[in-house]
Amino acid sequence: MRLTVINRELPRKENRALRAILTVVFVIAGMVVGGIASSLYNSLLEDKPPWLENYLAGAPPSEASKAWAVLAFVVAAGLTGFLISSVVYRQILAAQEALESMSAREKLALFLGLVFGLILTFLITASFRMPVSLTVVIALLLCYLSVAATMSIKEQLRFYYPGAPAEPAEPEVPRQSPKLLDTNVIIDGRILDICRTGFVEGPILIPRFILDELQHIADSSDSLKRARGRRGLDILNQMRKELGMKVTTFDPEGIRLPQEVDSKLVAVAQHLGAVIITNDFNLNKVAELQGVTVLNVNELANALKPVVLPGEEMSVTVIREGKEPNQGVAYLDDGTMVVIENAKRLIGERVDVIVASVWQTVAGKMIFATLKEEGVNGEIQPPTQNAHSARQRRRA
Repeated sequence: MRLTVINRELPRKENRALRAILTVVFVIAGMVVGGIASSLYNSLLEDKPPWLENYLAGAPPSEASKAWAVLAFVVAAGLTGFLISSVVYRQILAAQEALESMSAREKLALFLGLVFGLILTFLITASFRMPVSLTVVIALLLCYLSVAATMSIKEQLRFYYPGAPAEPAEPEVPRQSPKLLDTNVIIDGRILDICRTGFVEGPILIPRFILDELQHIADSSDSLKRARGRRGLDILNQMRKELGMKVTTFDPEGIRLPQEVDSKLVAVAQHLGAVIITNDFNLNKVAELQGVTVLNVNELANALKPVVLPGEEMSVTVIREGKEPNQGVAYLDDGTMVVIENAKRLIGERVDVIVASVWQTVAGKMIFATLKEEGVNGEIQPPTQNAHSARQRRRA
């Protein structure tokens, strides 16, 4: 599978003083090397060693040609030194950032590795007479090997001194799993508010077939479907622009996908080890059966509803009459239905009620209450028999 992700590196802090010093040093060093090279070049043209006589025919160079040769070598070497100074400056900044991001244990391992490498270099070169160039190569090699060895055992390095507190173990930061959104949860729109609260972490991935389905709905001839599809596209744009979230659209290549969209989404989640965010009950069950983690928006909404216990008081507005005689119906801010006995005559008014019982249904919670002025004369039972009869009549 191929995912297109754009990584933007933060600009590094500029150190103008260090850059200027490196530029001056390398340019001057390059000019000195160029002057030495020009002197060797002019001396070769004048003396003409036997091994160069066949290649350097003609009269000895004039003073003007010597001066031009010196100028050419010095300028070329100075420009080379300037380019090398830019490369060295970037490498120094990268090394500085790496050191700043290291923990104390990693810095200790790096320092000990350099010390061990230099000690080994001294012990080896002290017994043998070696040229400076070979000594430098041996020192670099031994320092690299020593640093690699000490970094590999950095977890075992400790500071020991009397009364030293035990060093706590560094907690492991869990990897944030990518989140896959299905079409229903995008059109629903509540995912935008959930993302605003910061409860959704990690990158959000939108497979191409989900985006195609949204586009197909947005181009539907049905005005209602067309509005829902455009709402879903607007939700994705708001998540990317307003919230600054990492919303990536990708083509799931390299996976054998089934025909149905829900099955495709489950297959992609299994391949990526991703989490599916949905409000579809059937997709939730299918994904769980196949071992895919699912975050259901409806379950989150039900979990966030306030817990109401029998005997508590609340103030609600009676909206309409209930199914039973003299019942009134009100709604809480989260949409929970409140059935109030003897409140039909109070439609449109705000009343104080006392919770008598709470009934958990498939669609959510229902609260049965009585007017506070009447008190609680006993627990009100939900009309299960009547509701069952009504369902049978609707099926018939």
